[in-house]
Amino acid sequence: PKVRQHFVKPSLVRSDPMATAAGGGSPAEGESKLEAHGGATFGGGSARVAIMRADFSYADFAKNRPFVNNVLLATLKNFAADLVAQWVVQRKPLRKVDWRRNLVFCLFGAIYLGMFQYWYQINVFKRVFPDMERFTKQSLRAKLTDATGLRALLAQVMMDLSMVAFVYWPVFYVFKAGVGSSSWKPTDWAATGLQNYWRNQRKDMYDTVRVWGPGDLICFSVPLHLRLPVRHVGSFCWTTYLSGVRGA
Repeated sequence: PKVRQHFVKPSLVRSDPMATAAGGGSPAEGESKLEAHGGATFGGGSARVAIMRADFSYADFAKNRPFVNNVLLATLKNFAADLVAQWVVQRKPLRKVDWRRNLVFCLFGAIYLGMFQYWYQINVFKRVFPDMERFTKQSLRAKLTDATGLRALLAQVMMDLSMVAFVYWPVFYVFKAGVGSSSWKPTDWAATGLQNYWRNQRKDMYDTVRVWGPGDLICFSVPLHLRLPVRHVGSFCWTTYLSGVRGA
């Protein structure tokens, strides 16, 4: 009699080394299959843990979770910038780092730069400049010939410089006064902070224009989901400088 043969098409199956061993195969065979599919294994005694390589794209994360991304970047950036200013620039040993001062920059980064700045530079700007997203998606050559978009770009820069001059600096000095004060009265923090703001206003305004004038032209020209991440790159140097001259 004729015997009908059945052929099974082989398929690639991602297997766990422990499951392979339990099913009659060897752990080594399971590991080889796992590694062939991009995983990594770590052995210790009879226990083996398989870690699968995760596909992660920062660009996708920044685009899909822009608010969370901005708060994380702003907080970590301010933490690192102040630490660099104290440890590297001012050459303090780690045991003498002023962590209370570092806390000022972390809180200011999370609340003002992370939350508030996202709200006004994205949400408010979209309402005031409804065409800005279209402008940011264009090529550089197209942007340079887009008169309407360039006028809106300059208006955004002027609006942001005004915000830095009359909101950013007062909030920063009040934050700094609150964390460094022995008083629990917000009115005392505001009085001390605003006094320091007026005292340093001329120098602070000069620094604001010469740094963030050109900086905003770049930040407000890139795709919208990268606007604040790009700003944080320049802001790292700015915050390191600010920590050195205004942190103490």
